[in-house]
Amino acid sequence: MKIKTTLTLFASIFIACQNGNPKVIANLPSSLPEISAIEKTTNSDLFWVIQDAGNNNHIYGLDEKGSIKADIIVENANNRDWEDLTSDKKGNLYIGDFGNNNKDKTTFSILKITNPQANIKSTKAELIRFSLPKDVKPKDFEAFFLHNDYFYVFSKESKKFRTLKIPNRIGNHEAELISEFNLKGKNNKITSAAMSQDSKRMYLLNHDKVWEISDFENDHFFEGKVISIPFDHNTQKEGVFEINNTLYITDEFKKNEGGNLYELTLD
Repeated sequence: MKIKTTLTLFASIFIACQNGNPKVIANLPSSLPEISAIEKTTNSDLFWVIQDAGNNNHIYGLDEKGSIKADIIVENANNRDWEDLTSDKKGNLYIGDFGNNNKDKTTFSILKITNPQANIKSTKAELIRFSLPKDVKPKDFEAFFLHNDYFYVFSKESKKFRTLKIPNRIGNHEAELISEFNLKGKNNKITSAAMSQDSKRMYLLNHDKVWEISDFENDHFFEGKVISIPFDHNTQKEGVFEINNTLYITDEFKKNEGGNLYELTLD
């Protein structure tokens, strides 16, 4: 299989951006200490969040003050390890149930939630299932986004990470491995991902930084320019999305720190 980008591809430009101080705009509910993702949809003003493995199968809608305004049960799904959220232009929400801390799973699910709203109490998900390519060993995955009707899923690695591609179609699929890449520096495990509204930039989140990738063509992401934006603090940041040139970031509440919704205005 020919992979588009490899460990030896370092033509991309790495620049440390000075604007790396996310501003706390809300405290997250104490009842949701393990928020693992955040997303907004086109048909709702709420911030949609989930919690990760070991928690319930609920989607929560938060207002700008962090208060819970919607609590939706996904009736036909268990929270095996919900890790990230993305959405489409029609207002549908997608849950990435692909966490794999023990690296013992080879099949995963993406749950499609049709147009969630504050007045919905329960719903059923449509399922997009995918298996790993035969030449990819089991990995832990915590990040994805939707781009040109394909999902791009990123493995959580200390060094070289993998990018998988899965079609946005209900049913069973074998993922395609499209890239392997190594971000420079330390502490490079990707915990969430987002595509910008204009599809010209993508963002990969870590506990102490975010990477902005731009100037790519199609899905040759890592042939573009990669900018590292370091933060001024290190907490367990697990969720990111972009709107109007602003990143919204969440972190888990752990060891008496975190549990916040942040706003980071981009240069």
